[in-house]
Amino acid sequence: MTHRSTALLTGASAGFGLALARSLIGRGWRVIGTARRADRLVRAGSELGEAFLAVPGDIADPAHRAELAETAGEFGHLDLVVNNASRLGPSPLPRLANYPLDQLELVYRTNVIAPLAVLQFALPLLDPDGVAVNISSDAGVEPYPDWGGYGSSKAALDQLTAILAAEHPELSIYAFDPGDMRTEMHQAAFPGDDISDRPEPETVVPALLRLIEQRPRNGRYTVADFAAGVGR
Repeated sequence: MTHRSTALLTGASAGFGLALARSLIGRGWRVIGTARRADRLVRAGSELGEAFLAVPGDIADPAHRAELAETAGEFGHLDLVVNNASRLGPSPLPRLANYPLDQLELVYRTNVIAPLAVLQFALPLLDPDGVAVNISSDAGVEPYPDWGGYGSSKAALDQLTAILAAEHPELSIYAFDPGDMRTEMHQAAFPGDDISDRPEPETVVPALLRLIEQRPRNGRYTVADFAAGVGR
């Protein structure tokens, strides 16, 4: 029986996640995709066909994660896990001194707790040459004013990823910063601004695919690192 590569992808209904799903399926993969907006996920499934298994729900909801774990377990293995789903927080972005703490908690549930929870059930399903990727942001490294909620959550995700990688040196575990992209979430961060100069998500996907294919040492990488590839 031919082994079919299987990916678990969160935030798969739009933007970078949908672009990645398209590319993987175009390469013969099966994708288990999830997203909060069921209507968008259904549309993505209609476009992508039988190779895309839509499991709608909020990744921050433990009940939905249990459903995802059951679905992934039915295939018996995973070759790739990409934690792409993110929550920006309030728009316009508030400064930390005025940040609503209930909203900050939601950001951390989606951007930090949920990716770890996904990997807790997904890592045992990863094939020996499988890859896990947490999508990061330069806001997790640079202290941009007004980005304290989202940025600090991505900094926490980066450290979480680094520790998981140290604890599982036999696996390929990465944080990947795709840079600014022309997405709905990026637009929400700059309401009223023209972001048409940002690259389309489809143009960034090849860099992530090179990371997945080349499997460098575990660490944090940016799209620039894979503009022309990077070695071990």
